[in-house]
Amino acid sequence: MSDSFLSQLPAGLNVLTDADALVRYGSDASGLQAGAPQLVARPATVEQVAALVSLCASHNKKITIAGGRSGLAGGAAPDAGDVVLSLELLNQIEEIDEAGGTALVQAGVVLDTLCAAVEEKGWYFPLDLGARGSCQIGGNVATNAGGNRVLRYGTTRQLVLGLEVVLPDGTIMTMLDRTLKNNTGLDLKQLFIGTEGTLGIITRVVLRLFPRPQVRRSALVGLASFAQIAPLLKAARSALPELSSFEVMWADYVTQAARATGRAVPFNGQWPLTVLLETEGADTPTFHAGFDTFLETVLEDGTVHDAIVPQSLEQAADLWAIRDGIGKLFESLRPFVAFDIGIPLKDMGTFIEQAMTELSQRWPQAGNLLFGHLGDGNLHLTTGHLQEADIVPVEEAVYALTGRFNGSISAEHGIGRLKKPFLHYSRDDTQQQVMRRIRDALNPQGVLNAARILD
Repeated sequence: MSDSFLSQLPAGLNVLTDADALVRYGSDASGLQAGAPQLVARPATVEQVAALVSLCASHNKKITIAGGRSGLAGGAAPDAGDVVLSLELLNQIEEIDEAGGTALVQAGVVLDTLCAAVEEKGWYFPLDLGARGSCQIGGNVATNAGGNRVLRYGTTRQLVLGLEVVLPDGTIMTMLDRTLKNNTGLDLKQLFIGTEGTLGIITRVVLRLFPRPQVRRSALVGLASFAQIAPLLKAARSALPELSSFEVMWADYVTQAARATGRAVPFNGQWPLTVLLETEGADTPTFHAGFDTFLETVLEDGTVHDAIVPQSLEQAADLWAIRDGIGKLFESLRPFVAFDIGIPLKDMGTFIEQAMTELSQRWPQAGNLLFGHLGDGNLHLTTGHLQEADIVPVEEAVYALTGRFNGSISAEHGIGRLKKPFLHYSRDDTQQQVMRRIRDALNPQGVLNAARILD
């Protein structure tokens, strides 16, 4: 990196060049090591972001954008010599509008921090995922994060009212709308939601808030077969209009996640599948009676066979800890592939049967763990205990099967680097060409997050 470039770095910019920092920012939760960055820049203002991007564009320096680095698709793994632009110091909650129910936040705000802050004001931001304690709002928006409550509130895309972005030439584009209705032409913010930093750097976001739920009710129910999933989901959506989560877990996953998180194995591992249901609402007799009646009905008619109903917030948290326990299992599963796929629910049972058959026949030594947000068709399959040489063939097998069911190879984690070779299973040539044309129009030099999504 030239002395000329270094001498022109924005005044006051926090820059890290020590070996430990370069290693720390050289990958993300995927474990992919694409290359060692030259430096890590941590701007604290939008103006510093813009100045740095402009400088990099003029010197044709590539930028890798880093948020909480909790992604599993390799999106935050830099190429050798990249400038890593970390947004962690751009971390202010600038405003919580208690009248309109919106929050204006900088991109580096951690999701858990935002949720706690708005709840103190009597409001609620419903995005929830296992990395809540480290992922950042900018990354959530850039990857269109999903999580546990998509069934009721939608993905991150549905929660964003406005954006501010820095374009690949350093121009700041401000679209900080605060209203649900803005029918003034092309909705430009959508270009930057879910496109993983390839079109611009998200710096500030206006988010939609909801009234804070007065109470939550949850239950873990046991099922004998996958055939019971669809009737249970239909019954839950009909009887519980405030249903927010419908998390399905297979027995092997429940057993291993419970042990890894220090919890008792629910139902002593008796049931092949368990579903964690959660509903949110007003603390009224009607709300509680509706939930209790629903559970009684599905138990009596055989839709489910057993139920654990938490009697305290702590007991509910224990159930959710099991659901979120996959992160505790990754190390013991290496080398592994963490699939995040979308399959129509009507085809899900057949897909799983075919996938498990092929994986067990071709890789009998592998361990396969299944759970998912099946209310929105999102299945998480982790295949571990592989040889390094097995990883690409395993990916090819699962993604090819996903394509045959007209599914998505990435329901919520994004494409990044790791899923790029398999994009054709979800996006045909015409779609990829249109995506390239848009990228080349906005990011012609490939300054921002090159080699993500598309070559």
